Parts: sequence; structure tokens; C-alpha cells
Amino acid sequence: MVNSSTPQLRPAEALLRFLRHQLGISESALALGLKQAELEQAPLPAVLWRYGLLSLEQLAQVFDWQEDQP
Repeated sequence: MVNSSTPQLRPAEALLRFLRHQLGISESALALGLKQAELEQAPLPAVLWRYGLLSLEQLAQVFDWQEDQP
């Protein structure tokens, strides 16, 4: 379980679009990830990776994408 001491906000819609359209993450996978991220107060990408819904390569792509966001 991933736990954060800092409350996590709902992920930005831009991140959700990236996960859907660029990485092909299904709506059901996102729904599970969002629910678990809220329960665990953990970042969505980490939760998706932990549940095997993102590969390590995809997780790196998410981090790269996040670095490029304003």
C-alpha cells in the first residue's frame, strides 16, 4: 500500500486524458485507480503501477509528461 501524509487532490483532467488517450488506460482501470488513490491518499500514477495497470515504462512516460506540464 502506498500512503502519503499529504492529502492528494483529484488528478487533473489533463493527466486523466493523457492516461486514456496516450497510454490507452481503460475507464475501468482509471476508476479503480482513482478509488484506491483516494483511499490510500496516494498519487494516481503510483497506484496504477502498483496494481499492474501501468508498466514501469508507462510510469516513466507519465513522470516525463508531468515534468513538461506548466
